[in-house]
Amino acid sequence: MNKIRIKIGNVEIGNGAPISIQSMTNTKTDDTLATLRQIEELTQAGCEIIRVAVLNKDCAYSLKEIVKNSPIPVVADIHFDYRLALIAMDMGINALRLNPGNIGKIEHTKAVVEMAKNTKTPIRIGVNAGSLEKDLYEDKTMLLEDKMIISANRHIKILEDLDFHLIKISLKSSDVMTTIKAYRKMYEITPYPLHIGLTEAGTLRGGIVKSAIGIGTLLAENIGDTIRVSLTENPVEEVKLAHQILKTLGLRQDGVNFISCPTCGRTQIDLIGLAKQVEEKFKDLDANITIATMGCPVNGPKEAAGADYGIAGAIGEGYIFKKGTMVKKVPQENLLDELDNIIKTDLKIY
Repeated sequence: MNKIRIKIGNVEIGNGAPISIQSMTNTKTDDTLATLRQIEELTQAGCEIIRVAVLNKDCAYSLKEIVKNSPIPVVADIHFDYRLALIAMDMGINALRLNPGNIGKIEHTKAVVEMAKNTKTPIRIGVNAGSLEKDLYEDKTMLLEDKMIISANRHIKILEDLDFHLIKISLKSSDVMTTIKAYRKMYEITPYPLHIGLTEAGTLRGGIVKSAIGIGTLLAENIGDTIRVSLTENPVEEVKLAHQILKTLGLRQDGVNFISCPTCGRTQIDLIGLAKQVEEKFKDLDANITIATMGCPVNGPKEAAGADYGIAGAIGEGYIFKKGTMVKKVPQENLLDELDNIIKTDLKIY
């Protein structure tokens, strides 16, 4: 983790703080009610910081009501017009996201930074591979990840020269390896928190794979302080996947961890359907436990011995086990209810 810790609203970022999950609304920001409804939905899914697009003055002035009523900190996403950043800070925004490739003249950036110093508003330097400064874009000799780092460092220097250090950095590309290499290099040279993710990761299936590999690789190397999964999908799915990545890496312990075996020739039950039923049944259970769904009793309990609870199917019947030990044999149609009873009894949930 990087050394500097900042706060966006009430969320601490960097220097060992818990990794936070971010997403972005896809509503029209000047539709205040629709934006707040989506923020509430994302918060319920586990989002901890939300970013909103600020396309014009109507969006910027809407931020006052949004920030006032949002249950989580709000970041204003600013492109091209620095004056929108000034309005956003005047409206009480919790943080800014600026792209150094398109914010314009140095005087514009300086004006934003001076106000951010007065309001103590953190700034994320958001570098995207597809919107670099003209000189970097036209340079055919440098690696893309190095161009991204140069772009970020240019902007960091401007902020530091103005004695501003409430900085967070992102270096996003749609290419997984470019993104990984850029963050690895940046991690070695900056003390500032890193917001990690891929941009334009794609639709649900492809985006899941790219994000899991890219974000997961970096987090496994201790790189990253906040994350956003970018999908061409309902942003709630972004938040769900972000939680799953963190849980898989042992960086989050909230809720049930589900495991299940693949189907094979020994399986004589509807394993796919059963596994989905188990997830649906216990998805809202507030307990840090692992539940396994296994296809047969041949070696299912032993393969899932690390699970707290599990079920294994057989012809017309099934087995419930705890920590690899079989505790009950029941008719197949009663498996789910019996598992539910055992878990609730153990956890004293009535």
